Amino acid sequence: MTIPEFSSPIQPTRRRFLQGAGVLAASVAGTASSAEPPAVAPQDLSPVIGAAQKARRVDVLVCGGGPAGVAAAVLAARQGAKVLLVERYGRLGGMAVQGLVGPLLGHSASPFVAEVLRRIGGRQADPNRLDLEYAALVQESGAELLLHAWAVSAIREGQRVTGATLLTKGGPLPVHAMVTVDATGDGDVALSAGAAFEQGRPGDGLVQPVSIMYRLAGADETQALTCGSEQEARKIRVPEGTWEEVVTRGQQTGELAATIGVIRLYRTQRPGERIVNATQVNAVDGTSADDLTRAELDGRRQAYQVLDFLHKHAPGYEAAHIALMPAVIGIRETRRFLGRAYLTRDGLLAGKSWPDAVVRQASFPIDIHNPAGSGQAEGQTQGVQGAAAAVKPYDIPYGCLVPRDVDGLLLAGRCISGSHDAHASYRVQCIALAIGAAAGAAAAVAAQGAFSPAAVDVQSVQKLLA
Repeated sequence: MTIPEFSSPIQPTRRRFLQGAGVLAASVAGTASSAEPPAVAPQDLSPVIGAAQKARRVDVLVCGGGPAGVAAAVLAARQGAKVLLVERYGRLGGMAVQGLVGPLLGHSASPFVAEVLRRIGGRQADPNRLDLEYAALVQESGAELLLHAWAVSAIREGQRVTGATLLTKGGPLPVHAMVTVDATGDGDVALSAGAAFEQGRPGDGLVQPVSIMYRLAGADETQALTCGSEQEARKIRVPEGTWEEVVTRGQQTGELAATIGVIRLYRTQRPGERIVNATQVNAVDGTSADDLTRAELDGRRQAYQVLDFLHKHAPGYEAAHIALMPAVIGIRETRRFLGRAYLTRDGLLAGKSWPDAVVRQASFPIDIHNPAGSGQAEGQTQGVQGAAAAVKPYDIPYGCLVPRDVDGLLLAGRCISGSHDAHASYRVQCIALAIGAAAGAAAAVAAQGAFSPAAVDVQSVQKLLA
């Protein structure tokens, strides 16, 4: 099998790489930027975090317990591999659980995704028990699960990743693996291994904004509107005009933050409840603790501002209240690692197929929340908050999961190889599930054959996925 040659319209630069990685890459990958002082070496922290625990060995190590990581662990274990899935929080589910991001969006032809949706009760999954559904899937597959374990650095032999060091309350825990899957969302393991990446859009380097999503209760179902997009907001009418006009006026008068141009309200399985997707904090690097601190506070303040606005301007929401706030803010975009293949906007708009496809018929609009304003980044005119571009169902090739310059590692979820605008489509949870399933199947094939993930026979992976 020949993996397509990498071709990208956006070439990574040393400056961009170092700006994104900072001193973390210097400390864990053994390199140092001349522009930054060297970080404290990991061994110097032993008095603080404790002595290293006894190393573990597995066939496949999956780092990150969101939908991509869960899928990777399950598919690898179902092929007979010895698998360990590690998650830094106390619950599986990623943004759907930690960030209350719902409903679960995106489509593909993946049988595994269909299986998961049947099991969890569809796209309006209950975040209070979704983590338990995912945990049952993992444990039934035979994979081992370890919570409260943060994968902080790759273990390497030359350019090959041979596992990762986890940070736990008991101290560092080395886990050696034949194949490691990075499903951390931000690509933390790939970063520490020295894999090249891009971050932000061409030109100004801005990433998509972050949002606090939360749940309201107390809505009057006989009156309370629902709204899923900017396009829908133009059609929905309330006494003061279209929902888009009402929200835009609130933005202009200061009732709403300048970055809030759309208030999306989704139904859940409970009457009188709504998922709110409205808050927006711009200019946030999701890999910066300082930026995330500001965003967490600003986002929660905006949530109550939106609630006050709904009380005044949205019929049926007069008695609504916030019933559930997330543990963490929702991150749409950080690092995108450069693989043996690369997804582009043009390919998605054309519905491009690939011979080494491991996700088929993926579909979700190119949903770019405006990094420098409100609404969508495209299609903005006076009083109109833009629109997401529609795609044709497209394939995701195996090469997008294989870092081009690091061995022994596979990517899963939103950190795979693609452009800023292509990423805006494949970043959603149901597509992440399909990507994770592909990574897990490929990891098992590579581990059982004792060869590099880059040398995997993709047809064998395609058969497992089908």
